[in-house]
Amino acid sequence: MLRFFAKYKFFAIVLFVLSAIIISIIYSILKPERSLKVYEPDMVSTELVDSTVQHVRKYHVIKDFSLINQNGEPVTQSKYTDKIYVADFFFTTCQTICPIMTDHMVQIQERLNKMNDTTVYLVSHSVTPDIDTVDRLKRYAKDKGVDDHRWNLLTGDKKQIYDLARKSYLVAKSDGDGGPYDMIHTENFVLVDQQKRIRGFYDGTNPEEIDRLMEDIEILKESNID
Repeated sequence: MLRFFAKYKFFAIVLFVLSAIIISIIYSILKPERSLKVYEPDMVSTELVDSTVQHVRKYHVIKDFSLINQNGEPVTQSKYTDKIYVADFFFTTCQTICPIMTDHMVQIQERLNKMNDTTVYLVSHSVTPDIDTVDRLKRYAKDKGVDDHRWNLLTGDKKQIYDLARKSYLVAKSDGDGGPYDMIHTENFVLVDQQKRIRGFYDGTNPEEIDRLMEDIEILKESNID
């Protein structure tokens, strides 16, 4: 009798283990793998997209640029070839949403550093480049704890920066020509993939959105880029 119960217990354990394995396999097959969409201009609110690109339905990428960072170094699109990066637009004298956005960028930087990540970068474009000189950006970077190896604060030609916001990153909430009286103010963070395509938009003032951004970064890192 004892041998019978021992044998029964053995088969019960084996059956339990096999059932668990089968259920796990079925779950992994049925569970859809989360992926990130590729954003095209015609998928984004017309309030955030320049009229000249609102009709674009495919092949949209961030255009080439040439700007200057907080260390006075030239930064072009080629610096981010085959790289993932998060972009935003700010100005150092802003007293409303920018300080919150910058604090959240700092948090992203710290989380990436803790992970020893070397594949994701941060790019902040000044929307008041005449005020935000290299020296001012350098002081701002030092005050905020910016890691120069990961995060570039960019200044340069205003029209170029505003064209990037409206025609490339698709984050502007106003029309304009990048002239002296033109002003962009946006809370959006933009996730850009290794092929310069937009893969996500996030409210840079919302902590929950920062968590979602970090999750999407991991999805993007693990996925096969088409």
